Amino acid sequence: MMSATLPILRIPVGIVVERRKMASPWGDFIWRSAAVLPDKPDTKPWTILREQGGTTWFYAGSATVDLYVSETARYRDNVASGAPSIWVVLSPSGGPWPYAIAAATADPAEGEGFTEAADNLVEAVPMPEAVREVIESFIAEHHVEREFVKRERRRANPEALARGRHEGGKND
Repeated sequence: MMSATLPILRIPVGIVVERRKMASPWGDFIWRSAAVLPDKPDTKPWTILREQGGTTWFYAGSATVDLYVSETARYRDNVASGAPSIWVVLSPSGGPWPYAIAAATADPAEGEGFTEAADNLVEAVPMPEAVREVIESFIAEHHVEREFVKRERRRANPEALARGRHEGGKND
């Protein structure tokens, strides 16, 4: 998950959200993150970008993809996956639009962590090439391979267990 330290690098991105008409008695629209733009455009949030059929695409606003030295292995795995992604998190909003941008991350584990809040809409969208290049440079500069060390478990001593405390906390 996100480190308690400050990010080393912050990449500004724009978020495109799709609203699709539902053919259902349970709701009018389906909302989802549709794309990440490689920079923060000079456009007002919730500007309509395109309408086609029953689908509308909005520029929802900007976010930053924060990069931490401690998470370079996860970024590396994401970039090497064959389908590098940015996880966009939309949270319910009490404002004029039903959702607000809560976060954008290149860390798959952090993206998954955001799904724990059931009201969040979390979508992995394709990572723009320009963002991928910045993340690859960050990995090359900061990644340190850490050897996995399996801890040795202490063996249980049955004799010590037999002499343990009984009810009431008194020894026999």
